[in-house]
Amino acid sequence: MKRSVFFEIILPLLVLLAAMLLSLTCGNAQINWQNLTHDAVFELRLVRIAGALTVGSSLALAGLVLQAVLRNVLAEPFTLGISGGAGVGAAVAIVLDLQLIWFPAVPAMAGAGALLMLVLVLLTAGNKSAENLLLSGVIGGTAASGVLMYIVSVADKEDLASITWWMLGDLQSVDTSMLKCAGFFTLLMAAVFRITARELNAVAMGDEMAWGMGVNSKRYTCLFIVTASLLAAQTVALAGIIAFAGLIVPHLIRMCYGSDHNRTVIPTALWGGVFLVLCDWLSRIVHKVHELPIGVLTAAVGGGLFIYILNFRRRQL
Repeated sequence: MKRSVFFEIILPLLVLLAAMLLSLTCGNAQINWQNLTHDAVFELRLVRIAGALTVGSSLALAGLVLQAVLRNVLAEPFTLGISGGAGVGAAVAIVLDLQLIWFPAVPAMAGAGALLMLVLVLLTAGNKSAENLLLSGVIGGTAASGVLMYIVSVADKEDLASITWWMLGDLQSVDTSMLKCAGFFTLLMAAVFRITARELNAVAMGDEMAWGMGVNSKRYTCLFIVTASLLAAQTVALAGIIAFAGLIVPHLIRMCYGSDHNRTVIPTALWGGVFLVLCDWLSRIVHKVHELPIGVLTAAVGGGLFIYILNFRRRQL
């Protein structure tokens, strides 16, 4: 029991604290340690660390749940077309200059677009089966991508640059009031998934097995899909589209901790935060002059890790 608690909670917490300290102290700009309360760099890095922790944990949890519910190891938070819907919402806000009327218009429209896509996917799926949900999500995401490409094609240069930066992920301009709400919601969902880990295990084993265990598979499938999608939607509204975090972290968690969600929910949230905090730190130091978009770095790091995992599993067969 003590060893389990150490590897599931204490170890990832220690690594997370180390990653946060590294991200706080290392970078191109120096921190004025003698007057921290008035140091803008220190405050900016604290907000970015909190944003990376929240977004990373949310994406990892959403990926873990969606891979279990859809019974597809390639599922991730944007499999259901949420990223496409959020991208369209953000692009519309940017092209119409809604941020001049209401400052948080872009993240609000991104979140609204993501939630609208989720509703459309759930209505299209009909019986809420895993196969129908996955297929509906792919179709919805493809349609949203077409709309987004049209908006990009008619946007002027200034709007095009803003849309592109949003699509690549942005932790520089995280809204602190939205961050507080997102952090609370992430903690709440982590607790919910941990409490309902037995039901999540049952759903992951299929409808017949879940029914045999006394679990209403369709009801819990809908519940898990909605909550995981809300987690993904809030990350898009908070920091734009960040790829691979919701795909690679759950894979690594299953390799290290197994498939029992009683053991994996908390480590997934913690290691997801570690992953994105480190990626955010790397995005600030890889290029001395221009900061790399966080989405570019997560795609590169996550893609490389995913290829390694696939090759490792192939050698094991």
